[in-house]
Amino acid sequence: MEQRELVIIGAGPAGLTAAIYGKRAGLDVLVLEKGKPGGQILITSEIENWPGTINASGAGLADSFRAHAEHFKAEFRTATVTELRPAGGKTVLVTDQGEIEAKALIIATGANFRKQGCPGEKEFTGKGVSYCAVCDAAFFEELEVAVIGGGNTAVEEACYLTQFAEKVYIVHRRDQFRADKLVAERALKNPKIVPIWDSVLEAIEGDGLVERMVLKNVKTGEKDVVAVNGVFIFIGTLPNATFIGDAVKTTENGWIVTDENMKTSTPGIFAAGDVRDTALRQVVTAAGDGARAAMSAYAYIMENK
Repeated sequence: MEQRELVIIGAGPAGLTAAIYGKRAGLDVLVLEKGKPGGQILITSEIENWPGTINASGAGLADSFRAHAEHFKAEFRTATVTELRPAGGKTVLVTDQGEIEAKALIIATGANFRKQGCPGEKEFTGKGVSYCAVCDAAFFEELEVAVIGGGNTAVEEACYLTQFAEKVYIVHRRDQFRADKLVAERALKNPKIVPIWDSVLEAIEGDGLVERMVLKNVKTGEKDVVAVNGVFIFIGTLPNATFIGDAVKTTENGWIVTDENMKTSTPGIFAAGDVRDTALRQVVTAAGDGARAAMSAYAYIMENK
């Protein structure tokens, strides 16, 4: 069986930062990623809150993170982890590329978009239903679309869509956005954005492609049909942690529980970034988690030599 000092699952901001810190500490570091390194920032059009950089593209920032980790000679491997088996202070990772024994493990697998679960969502995914404005906005040039949600991601993506769409409805179950004040004000000043308050998405309909959405007013119970060509859903996230099983303690919703040093309930296993139980999920917090997790892993490895 392959044996490594520090294995990191996930190559988003948390995992890549952990790789940088792990290599700088002199550890043997292997990063496992089932997709393209970068995490969710790959589908973020603009990032305006990374300190020292007023404006950057998500893809550009992801590339710089990976280049930094590669500069310190972190090893990357495309692999999907299916199971964790902690034993004797070490962890065996079962992957589609074989088994790996790690002296220390950092789980940095991030989170994924929550589905609405309404009729038509699955049927029209890729046919007008999307979870990525950056990926699909160009398909809706001069058309009318809807964004479901009222948080930062939903409102920011709605603003991005106005560069392509003729009109962007923002459907939110409350009477004001949950997004940061600056983000919300920017959206409300945009003439292409039309908020639909106190409403939820009941169904998505069409003939082959999305043609309309059915909305329900949560206060009156009345239903309304709005013609749209696309529906972009941004209603929260779920942890990418199905492979964990009972290897570490998680919340009821599957978020990994850690202490302030990113230690999980199982010795030698650490978690960083959006996959853990935390109040704020941002690039800057993920990177900070990654740095702390790497140094905690380093201390654990040194203590158990």
